[in-house]
Amino acid sequence: MGHSRAGAGGGTPAEHLDGLLARAQNGFEIDEAVLGRARDALMHQSELRSCRQCNEPAGPLGYSTYRHIFLLPDGSSLLLWELEHNTGQDRRPLFEVYADEDALALAERRVHERIGGGARWDELEGLPLWLPEQLLHAVAPVETPRAYVADDSADHARRVLRRAENPDRPGADTEQLLATAFAHDIALAPKPRRRPGGPDATWCRFYEHAFLLAGGDEIVLWELEHNLTADGRLVCEVYLDEVSAELAADRHARALGVDL
Repeated sequence: MGHSRAGAGGGTPAEHLDGLLARAQNGFEIDEAVLGRARDALMHQSELRSCRQCNEPAGPLGYSTYRHIFLLPDGSSLLLWELEHNTGQDRRPLFEVYADEDALALAERRVHERIGGGARWDELEGLPLWLPEQLLHAVAPVETPRAYVADDSADHARRVLRRAENPDRPGADTEQLLATAFAHDIALAPKPRRRPGGPDATWCRFYEHAFLLAGGDEIVLWELEHNLTADGRLVCEVYLDEVSAELAADRHARALGVDL
């Protein structure tokens, strides 16, 4: 499964939504009120959240999850999740769309079992909610090699830096280097944390964006996505190293009295 849909943002939000629904097998399940809000959006953006693959003699089986963000007139955001997989009989791409992340998780579980994931989902029940997604392959942590894809990598780097809200985000020197990026890899870092539900619901995830540069060097950006803000707004921050991203998350949590 490729990264082709990550960052795709052509057309109006309404046109983008219609495209999602047209290719989705289950588009009819999305509530009309949700669809109406998305069609009224001012802007939209699509991002690859995760992808997994299992190589088989007949060809690779895998699935990718995309997050489609719609910016609404009141300043809030609406999220739709798209699951792309090739687990059907003829292995052609199939698409599903969800407005609820719990429903998405069930769908990912179903597809994960079809492709023969290394760990059964029921083996993971009862473990912390910040369990890394890499452990869906195996209960013991393993080193996962990067899977670089050449797909508008310099533009992806620009978008990652553009959405960063932290004052100490990478500066012009890093932007200049990343302008030469020709391939990239996106991975959910092994420390996402989530405590859903209730008045103290928190969201804190780390993404690792690795870029190959024209000269053969590699630059890794660490993206911290969290709602540890005074108003609970979801924001993104970007750092050049893992330690800085981790310290930022801990600093935000302490300021709010939240235990990650």
